[in-house]
Amino acid sequence: MTDSISSDVPAAIDITTLRVGVLGGTGDQGRGLARRLAMAGLSVTIGSRDAARAAEVADALAVGVGGLSNGDCAEQSDVVIVAVPWDGHEALLEALAGSLAGKIVVDCVNPLGFDKQGAFGLDVADGSAAQQAARILVDSRVVAAFHHISAVLLLDETVDSIDTDVLVLGDDREATDIVQALADRIPGIRGVFGGRLRNAGQVEAMTANLISMNRRYKAHAGVRITDV
Repeated sequence: MTDSISSDVPAAIDITTLRVGVLGGTGDQGRGLARRLAMAGLSVTIGSRDAARAAEVADALAVGVGGLSNGDCAEQSDVVIVAVPWDGHEALLEALAGSLAGKIVVDCVNPLGFDKQGAFGLDVADGSAAQQAARILVDSRVVAAFHHISAVLLLDETVDSIDTDVLVLGDDREATDIVQALADRIPGIRGVFGGRLRNAGQVEAMTANLISMNRRYKAHAGVRITDV
């Protein structure tokens, strides 16, 4: 974290022993988050439909990340980040609901569409991807976070610090504190509580605005919250 900002996560929160899994970890966002969290000293495993593919991608990251099938990744992790494409989100979570019971599930999926005018947020029956996850995973502690970090920056070996905040939303205070602490482990990033899970829709949709900024300004725009 930078010197000018501070976290509101209680000092008693210890995430050093947590096992972090990333479902859909062979995609750019999943790989990037896995890489940065592993570099921050956490135990990280990526999951994929193809366990061999997960192991291959994990080895290529060269930062001590493991690779398993999505099912085994879910079973063996304490905190699970969901970074799958939107069109596979519901089916995957329905299949893994039992394996994810009792765990913190961090949804970073952005339901977006693309046309000639660029990216736009999709209407989601449940209100957001995170709320869809909460409907399916009734025995899990669902948190929304990590929506606005550029995968390019996460994977860039020349970038040591990523200057952005991560908005963390959820209805379980301990769970959101833990996810904020995970975000805080990545140099330059700060986790900021962004409200209840019911407010996740506008956070997910804002990714379309950032994509538009990035295209216009040839940048990797993120979000920084002022006065907190």
